Amino acid sequence: MVIENLKSKIDVIVASQSTKEEKLQEICDYLKSEISYYDWVGFYFKNGDKNELKLAQYSGEETEHTIIPFGKGICGQVAISNESLVVQDVSEQDNYISCGWKVKSEIVIPIFINGENIGQIDIDSHTLKPFSKEDEQLLEYICKEITVFL
Repeated sequence: MVIENLKSKIDVIVASQSTKEEKLQEICDYLKSEISYYDWVGFYFKNGDKNELKLAQYSGEETEHTIIPFGKGICGQVAISNESLVVQDVSEQDNYISCGWKVKSEIVIPIFINGENIGQIDIDSHTLKPFSKEDEQLLEYICKEITVFL
């Protein structure tokens, strides 16, 4: 992974004249196509005033998890903790919502606007222990950059 090249392409997407939805979809599609162990890439956002997340744009297999209550699963935990969560082996998590038998690991990074956690980017991988500090840095960068159009 050449993180600077990936960031440059993200910058181009963010600066484009596309709609918010198109930009988020393009980021999902781009990450999934460029990083071999990113098997599902999606954005979840807080669902109005409810204590739940709602699935927005994603790339990968369909998921039944379109609404996730705060506290439930990896995404729900991040909604409460306001901290990134890297799970290198989902089988070791008690509070895990399975998105499919192929998912072995997950990384979730929150998105903040004015100090408020408004959503997150969620990556599922069919590979055990694939995520590095570079993944965290890249995803944190994306979560910061997209706030200009959210």
